[in-house]
Amino acid sequence: MGEVRLTPDEGARTGTWQRRSASFAVWYLRAVTFVNLLGAVWVSFGSDIRRHNIEEYFTPYLLTAGFAPAVVSAFMAITLRRRKRAAWILNLVLAGLLLLLLAFVMFFPEFRRHALNWFSLVATALFVLALVAGRRAFYAKGDRSNPKLATAVAAGGLLVTSLIAAGLVTVTNEATDEQRSTFLDRWHYGVMRLISIAADDSRYAGIAPPGWVDVTINVMSAALLILVAFAAFRSRRAADPITAEDETRLRELLDKWGDRDSLGYFALRREKSVIWSPSGKAAVTYRALGGVSLASGDPIGDPEAWPGAIEPWLAEAREHGWIPAVMGASEEAGTIYARHGMDALELGDEAIVDTAEFTLEGRAMRTVRQAYNRVKRAGYTVRIRRHEDIPEEEMAELLRRADDWRDGATERGFSMALGRLGDPDDGRCVMLECWDSGSGEGDGELRAVLSFVPWGPKGLSLDLMRRDRDSENGLMEFMVIELLQQAKSLGITQVSLNFAMFRSVFERGSRLGAGPVLRMWRSLLSFFSRWWQIESLYRANAKYRPIWEPRFMLFEKSSDLLRIGIASARAEGFLEAPGLPKWLNRKHLESRR
Repeated sequence: MGEVRLTPDEGARTGTWQRRSASFAVWYLRAVTFVNLLGAVWVSFGSDIRRHNIEEYFTPYLLTAGFAPAVVSAFMAITLRRRKRAAWILNLVLAGLLLLLLAFVMFFPEFRRHALNWFSLVATALFVLALVAGRRAFYAKGDRSNPKLATAVAAGGLLVTSLIAAGLVTVTNEATDEQRSTFLDRWHYGVMRLISIAADDSRYAGIAPPGWVDVTINVMSAALLILVAFAAFRSRRAADPITAEDETRLRELLDKWGDRDSLGYFALRREKSVIWSPSGKAAVTYRALGGVSLASGDPIGDPEAWPGAIEPWLAEAREHGWIPAVMGASEEAGTIYARHGMDALELGDEAIVDTAEFTLEGRAMRTVRQAYNRVKRAGYTVRIRRHEDIPEEEMAELLRRADDWRDGATERGFSMALGRLGDPDDGRCVMLECWDSGSGEGDGELRAVLSFVPWGPKGLSLDLMRRDRDSENGLMEFMVIELLQQAKSLGITQVSLNFAMFRSVFERGSRLGAGPVLRMWRSLLSFFSRWWQIESLYRANAKYRPIWEPRFMLFEKSSDLLRIGIASARAEGFLEAPGLPKWLNRKHLESRR
């Protein structure tokens, strides 16, 4: 059985002084960022600050004025706010060295008589003291490869940018005695500009580039510094994926508790990781992506044991500096997550059809009934089978056709998709095949497929929808209705269909008396539906007159919503992080063999 995994300093983190000291350090860097930005836009103010650093004055830690210093201080503030241990070490070393320098120069009367130097000494000392006092609050671990990666980025980046800088200086040099400088001199000039932001031009005879070249070199310096800092402070890139033993235990929990959540079977996606409760009666499955620990659906298992799995999941997220988030949780699970400090945002509603209540009769179903009869008269038939009942060669052909019909090269889905088809372990899944002619025994032309995963012993949850683009419209609705009509003979009592995002906005926004804000929100969503099918999914589900079950996103801080949204888009396959082309990716090459 797994044990509750707490961060090493979880108890100390709640201490008042540690928490306040850590907050002071973060707010110090935020204030420095503001002053640096002010110095960038207020030219005279920024010039005074930079002149003080050159003459007999000194400024506090990281306060040098300009956009580049503002970006650096802002990045430091963000990493400290996320309790990164590496950021704490770096700031303590740099600020400590500056504090020692300030303390040393204060022995000289010409520096001691300036009040600004005393202010710089006190401000830097308070920052260092805050770091020391709050040291146990900075516990988040980075990826083990960060030091090597940061070193490689720094060395390689400095080489490339310095050569570019030397080339720019060579091409644009305006000095009259240009022949007095060699390429090595110009390269040295570029290096000094990169590492010190400013260089003493009098030291480089025969070198006089235009101002825009120096600005370009400074911009490259800032970009390189950001890349190095990002490489040094990255969160752990991934957690351990689900093992065969984990999958077996999860299936045992689903056999016992799987009817509680229609999304439970999707916890078996194999790129996910799992954390168990101490009793082993519950688990949270998640994926670490882009610094976000993204869980989906409800925890698996006994609801009474859910807190025992949620707590170590949150603790692991804090330990690695991940942002915890949950996509598609039910109201019951959302309530329990809220007790652990998470806030909830309603994403939309899941359409669930009670097969015993579904009927095509009545005036309200007239349009659906007519569309169903039209497709049926056209000669289409549907065959319904469990995956385990499909012969291997037939399954291979279904996989090939489904892959050909996929919209784009990326397999989409995370919270409400299994991400695989035809796996031998998923034999209880249900496949619907639509043929355009024949007796329904597969002697016609295959035009569409639907796949459903088990939802407990008597339910199904929609996983995959694929159809031939040249086939007749309405095939998907025809197949779903066929399933609902044959559900009784299959022992199916409830079917979960597509998720309708922001359903309540479309429903309430179209009613008489809807307020101006709600109508405007509905109009905005309708506009974006041209590309993302937000409203069309709601309309497609509503025709079955389903039971609407709300689904929620859980998060800790509203300031993290942007990162959570990006991580969710990446997990669902709507957004890809830059990387190697697919034809150079090893996994892609292996899958093509």
